[in-house]
Amino acid sequence: MSAKSAYVIGAGPNGLTAAITLAKAGIAVTLLEAEATIGGGLRTAELTLPGFLHDVCSAVHPMAAASPAFRNFPLEEHGLKWIGPPVPVAHPMDDGTAVVLEESLEETVRRLGKDGPRYRQTMGPLVARWQDLFEDILSPVEIPKHPLLLGRFGALAGFPATWVARSLFSTEPARALFAGLAAHSILPLENLASAAFGWVLGLTGHAVGWPSPRGGSQQLANALGSYFESLGGRIVTDTRVSSLNELDANLVLFDVTPRQLLKIAGEQLPDGYRRKLEKYRYGPGVFKMDWALDQPIPWTAADCARAGTLHLGGTLEEIASSERGPLRGETSERPFVLLAQPSLFDATRAPAGKHTAWAYCHVPNGSKVDMTEPIEAQVERYAPGFRKTILARSVLTPADLENRNANLVGGDIVGGTQDLQQMFFRPTASMYRTPKKGLYLCSASTPPGGAVHGMCGYNAARAAVKDISGS
Repeated sequence: MSAKSAYVIGAGPNGLTAAITLAKAGIAVTLLEAEATIGGGLRTAELTLPGFLHDVCSAVHPMAAASPAFRNFPLEEHGLKWIGPPVPVAHPMDDGTAVVLEESLEETVRRLGKDGPRYRQTMGPLVARWQDLFEDILSPVEIPKHPLLLGRFGALAGFPATWVARSLFSTEPARALFAGLAAHSILPLENLASAAFGWVLGLTGHAVGWPSPRGGSQQLANALGSYFESLGGRIVTDTRVSSLNELDANLVLFDVTPRQLLKIAGEQLPDGYRRKLEKYRYGPGVFKMDWALDQPIPWTAADCARAGTLHLGGTLEEIASSERGPLRGETSERPFVLLAQPSLFDATRAPAGKHTAWAYCHVPNGSKVDMTEPIEAQVERYAPGFRKTILARSVLTPADLENRNANLVGGDIVGGTQDLQQMFFRPTASMYRTPKKGLYLCSASTPPGGAVHGMCGYNAARAAVKDISGS
């Protein structure tokens, strides 16, 4: 097989990264995007009032800052500027205090009190070699380059988050902090491997912080797009592909989920492969809110004003209860809420003296339940008077999110459930490759899955280049 030209369908972070990787290999690449702007989950818009810039989907990017793929892209030369808050994550408690993940490992150890030494014992060796570890855990399933380090991580990561929190930590704040980190998995915290997400996100906090792009997430997409074009790549927006017959190339990479791939290319795929794609499981959705604010959120705990991201959910038990529901088709009256407050650290996000905030909670896939009141009640719980600061609000339901980005099926922001069955070999055992020669999948529905890191696109493009060269 040889290819002098290729198409990449979908200009989300994975599609952009795949296009860049192919272009660097000397292939002429055209990147087609159905929407008016590139970015996928990396889009920024005035969702509430003029001058208030809100991230439509993804807002905080620890995995992007740690990404082995992005590390090799000169994105700063293309306009990207990272802004890291003093504290990556704060988790307020009902007694008016907050437990925090400081970027400094030792400061976090100090703040965790009697649970600090155990935290240092488990997290310290991972922090010391975080680049080696990320190289392995974000790569396809293959022989690891650092097997002992990966084995150490695996011994921590394979358990349920609830078990890890209770086994390692004796204080409620430390358990709650880990539960909040693990809840990014969008899995019940009793599920095997839910702890993996807690360790990875805690690790990124110490390694690179939890930064956001100055000016909003769209700026990361714009930098990737600019770098791609500097390599000779071509971007075409407002172009929705509905059939493979529209594409005149023998190499095509799709940054879409299995559902869209079936619609576009299903007739040219074998029956057995189609059936596997049809059985692919999508996970819970999200209900998302953005606020234009008259002033900063009035947190009771002072540490919350130093954090870019807040985890609102109280104790380990409360968070576990909230995260158990979505897969059962249930919503919670006290949902676990992830909140970002970028304008505290980035003045470009709002008019002078005003602010923005972004938040979501997990809900059943495709849920039509209005979670506005429960989400705002959780913020008010830790910041009395919050509602009085609201100038305007935007609500995006799971259906709204899917309408804006077809990859967010039922509001699923990670491209499909990331449990043990679909974590390593997704969407099938062939991962990026399909039975049709020259057709590859490069979305978050392939390993290593959701989050903004570009590694799905990077891994898929490398697989394609390897197949082309015959090596």
